[in-house]
Formats: sequence, C-alpha cells, structure tokens
Amino acid sequence: MQQPYDTEGAEADAGARVLVVDDDPTVAEVVSGYLDRAGYVVDRAGDGPAALARAAAHWPDLVVLDLMLPGMDGLEVCRRMRGHGPVPVIMLTARGDEDDRILGLEVGADDYVTKPFSPRELVLRVESVLRRTRPAATPGVLRADGLEVDPAARRAAKNGTELSLTIREFDLLAFFLRHPGRAFSREELMREVWGWDFGDLSTVTVHVRRLRGKVEDDPARPRLIQTVWGVGYRFEAAANGS
Repeated sequence: MQQPYDTEGAEADAGARVLVVDDDPTVAEVVSGYLDRAGYVVDRAGDGPAALARAAAHWPDLVVLDLMLPGMDGLEVCRRMRGHGPVPVIMLTARGDEDDRILGLEVGADDYVTKPFSPRELVLRVESVLRRTRPAATPGVLRADGLEVDPAARRAAKNGTELSLTIREFDLLAFFLRHPGRAFSREELMREVWGWDFGDLSTVTVHVRRLRGKVEDDPARPRLIQTVWGVGYRFEAAANGS
C-alpha cells in the first residue's frame, strides 16, 4: 500500500457508516484511519462471518470488502449482504486479473480497487459512490416502454414490478431514459454517468450486461439497450415520457 498523505478535497457524507472488511490488519488499520479522518463512522471486520455480524448490528451505508478473505470469501459476503438489503460495495482485490474484477461486479459490487492502492484514492471512491446514492436536485419520474425510474426515491420498476438495481445500474438506466435514441461510447458512459475520466472500460460492458438482464424481455436479444457496433450503446423505446 502506498504511503499515507492527507485527504484534503475528499468530501465525506457526514455521519455515513463504512464497514471495512479485510483480514490484513495493516490494510484495515490504514484504510479505517483515512476514512475516519475523512469524517466517516468506521466499523471493521477481519473475516466474512464477522462482517455479516457487524452489518446485522449496524447496517452500513457502504462496505469496503476484500475479495480474498479466509473461509468465506468476499464474493459470498457480498451475496449474503445483498440478500438482506441494498448496500454499496467497493471490492478490494490483490490481483489485477480481469476475471476477478468482473466477477465482483457480477455479484453486485459497485466498484473495485486493486491492491496496492492509494488510500486517498479509495476515500475518493467511497465519497463518489455515496454521493451518487444521495443525489441533490433530481428530475421528475422518467418513463419509457414499461420502465419507470424515480431518481429522487432511487426506485425503478418494469411494468409495475420493482427492479433490484445496484447504484451503477440505476444511474445507467436513468441516463439512458434521459437520452433515448442517442448512441454513446463506453468512454462517454463512464464519464457522463459516473463522472470518471479514467478506468477499465470492461466495467461499462459488465453493467450494461447486468442491466439488460433486468430490463429486457430477452437479454440475449436486447431491444431496449442496443449495441451500436463500433460505437457503444443506444437506448430505444417504443414510447418515452417524463
């Protein structure tokens, strides 16, 4: 892990509770220290069962979760937490293998950071994810072809049935509904939806695939979120409204 330096510029969501789960005491201590100085309430756990117990006692606003935990790995912890309720998850992995990162996203992680990492970068990632769960000014309800998205309430439904979306999936769907018929590259989606000028473009691909699985009648033949070869993706709906 890189050497510590100050976190000036990171805007903590005052009072937000972050659960740090890592079996390496040094990593857990450094990460917890940075988050504490940034204004977060921090809980710590060294393994999966302890993390689930902590979450049950004090449900976190966000979890920083190591992938390689002893016994119960981070993927299983993420699955079990998701089974109890929505919570943003930033996955930590000691390996840069793309399959590990994609697998973490597949089980519902909202972001990932590869070790070794800058503690300041992690704090900024935490702030970014939390900020998107509590948007400021939001437009009215967005509707298109059986889909209904309420940005203020952070709720989405298809044909009246509520959809279970991660933070990034929700933001992506809302963005598509605001811009029907327009093609966006993966770079544009990463920048416009999540405010990132850098990152692994496979992240966008994974979230599009996951979102299709929840909003398309036949994800293998997507009608709403269409691939524009050589460009990126476009949202098409038979009827749009706001």
